Amino acid sequence: MPVPKVAIVGRPNVGKSSLFNWLAGKRIAIVDPTAGVTRDRVTYLLSHNDRFAELVDTGGMGNIDKDGLTDDIERQIQIALDEASLVLFLVDAQTGFTEHDRMVSRKLREFTKPILYIVNKCDTAELERQGAEFYKLGRDLIFVSVKNNRGRDDLLHAVFDNIPVETEPDHGEVTMKFCVVGKRNSGKSTFINTLAQAERMIVSEVAGTTRDSVDVHFEHNGRTLIAIDTAGVRRAKSLSESVDFYGYTRAQRSIRRADVVFHMMDASLPLSKVDKQLNGYIIDQAKPCIFVINKWDLIKDQTTTEDFNDYLNAEFPDLTFAPRVFITAKEGKNVHGLIDVAHSLFNQSKERVTTGELNRLVETAIAKQNPPMRRNRRLKIFYTTQVAVQPPTIIFFCNDPKLVELSWHRYLLNFLRDYVPFDEIPIKTYFRSRDHVKKAEKEGADDVEIESERD
Repeated sequence: MPVPKVAIVGRPNVGKSSLFNWLAGKRIAIVDPTAGVTRDRVTYLLSHNDRFAELVDTGGMGNIDKDGLTDDIERQIQIALDEASLVLFLVDAQTGFTEHDRMVSRKLREFTKPILYIVNKCDTAELERQGAEFYKLGRDLIFVSVKNNRGRDDLLHAVFDNIPVETEPDHGEVTMKFCVVGKRNSGKSTFINTLAQAERMIVSEVAGTTRDSVDVHFEHNGRTLIAIDTAGVRRAKSLSESVDFYGYTRAQRSIRRADVVFHMMDASLPLSKVDKQLNGYIIDQAKPCIFVINKWDLIKDQTTTEDFNDYLNAEFPDLTFAPRVFITAKEGKNVHGLIDVAHSLFNQSKERVTTGELNRLVETAIAKQNPPMRRNRRLKIFYTTQVAVQPPTIIFFCNDPKLVELSWHRYLLNFLRDYVPFDEIPIKTYFRSRDHVKKAEKEGADDVEIESERD
């Protein structure tokens, strides 16, 4: 399974970023007494007793942003909630239960996954007794003090007791979800209609007919599939209608929900900024992706598939490993074969490599090409292990993550792709200081830099 996500939420200025840094064992999120400092989600791979979770810091719920970014902040918080396996609802013992806390509590009633109620700033026994008023929320409470380092172990145990425990893989038939994204009028709905052999979508030559994301359930060669059709995407500056704006955000949501993403493009038109933005989001979400080149019948006499592949590689250098399928959706050409490719990527995303094999591969890669010197020091990798699937997630324990050069990191990933069973999908990687792991587990260190790299 993927690394579980743990989202920290609460009203502004209750200490969410301080709690985030405290659990992470280093300063990552900006800590400032001014409400609204944290806007985007900030993440960190948290480890405890050989288990891992991705900790997510969020902005204050219900805060009115002075720069007019309130809607963006709320959207980021909602994404964090949608993706979370566990929520930490943080409140402040010193200020007590406020109407703003009540508003956050009401919103979290819609959340069906576990929630831990954390009372922060219990710096003294008296403040902890004062924090007992939060029992009116009707939940058990965990009392902590980030400032005085109280309750960290209890909180960590509670977090990892309430997130999913990895189980043996289910080798039975699992429904695959895929989404189809791309510019407007690139043929997405026609493709799904052809695949499902039914008029499930309104197919029209008018760009932007599909305004919402719709799940289409059907069987293909005895396998159940869910296709998530999405509204066509235009450049941000063209989002003059709110319906187009929501179409874009729903496309992003569909990418997050999907097991495999079909990025559909019109072969007769040049790639655009929209295509690059979509691919950037696909990479950010580490989703298996297939480039689907539609309307190939309009262009095949003028160029070859090799030429078009070279074009894609030049435009999208971070996705050179992604498969490409050339189709004519209107005629059904190559449409059904595309599903076999998608199933291959879906299966790859669930594959594992043993720790022993990974370490042997890394040793071989280093022997063939040493990491470059940086600051008169060289990166040393002591130990490598895969900690999750969907996407495959690998941690490299090393002497200093600051020594990782991007070019060598790409070399290492390309080398691994020649041997691992998930060579056509994104690989999520983290470089962690071995010393930091020991120190953070022991005392909550805050002075060791850790980098996170993603293919």
